[in-house]
Amino acid sequence: MSRSVRRSRRVERDQSSSLASYRGSVGNDGETPAALQLTSRLRVRAAYVAAVAKELSERDRAVIGTVRLLHAVSGAQLERLHFVDLAASSRPVMRRRVLARLVRLRLLVTLERRIGGVRAGSAGLVYALDTAGQRLTADGEGGKATRRPWTPSARFLDHRLAGSELYVQLREAERHRGLELLRFLAEPDSWQQTATLGLLKPDAYAVVASDSVEDAWWIEIDQGTESVPTLRRKLHVYLDAARAGHLGPDGVLPRVLVAVNSEQRREAVEDLISRLPAPASALLCVETQADAAAFILNTLHDQDAADGQ
Repeated sequence: MSRSVRRSRRVERDQSSSLASYRGSVGNDGETPAALQLTSRLRVRAAYVAAVAKELSERDRAVIGTVRLLHAVSGAQLERLHFVDLAASSRPVMRRRVLARLVRLRLLVTLERRIGGVRAGSAGLVYALDTAGQRLTADGEGGKATRRPWTPSARFLDHRLAGSELYVQLREAERHRGLELLRFLAEPDSWQQTATLGLLKPDAYAVVASDSVEDAWWIEIDQGTESVPTLRRKLHVYLDAARAGHLGPDGVLPRVLVAVNSEQRREAVEDLISRLPAPASALLCVETQADAAAFILNTLHDQDAADGQ
């Protein structure tokens, strides 16, 4: 069975006639020019997206890229990722200003539910890509239909944001511990077709690296809403994949981390894994969501130390 650790490779209407009126009009002061406000009520056209794209700051593009990657992310999470270079007192002000402008330009949209209720303020707003943002980040997927996102159920959104939180924690750990997050995919981008088992559907896929090793993980975000028999069936699919020799996106067999929402659930999943057949003990791990990023990085540290012996 291939291991999930290997030597690091360190990877890294036609609006064209109105295009000139858009250029130079997108400021960073939180104000949206009248021409762009008017256009935001119409169908988003390629010329509009091209004009807006030329005026985006590096921070704007980073925020949009994160929302594309994670599909749903809260204002507080975006602040932790993209506004940490500012003084603590300035971060929420600039975050509100930048995100509000990106919403007005139809690059981002806020979903109807917010995390923490009304008292959470703008930090609790949840963001997804709006139609202009989808066009901007299409990556050659010309002709693909765009549509304004709908707000999913609270249960689905909580699950999605738990995955986004893991990504944020990995990025924070990367900043403070000098390690590298090489790759992160949220579902459905993390799903993988296999030749014999159909579609594997991990909630996320992550690759982290030190100077000498890389470690790949399939991640299951467990909110405690599934029964233990249902989780058992899901974990058996990963065991079947390992026994069949199926590899992950980067040519190695990732280990599987079940990130649970409570210590009580952790104990139940640990007991479940202990009763599963081989290679469960080597392939499957469980940790609370609060400590999942630290677990991934500490495991990498241990393997790095073993590699140096």
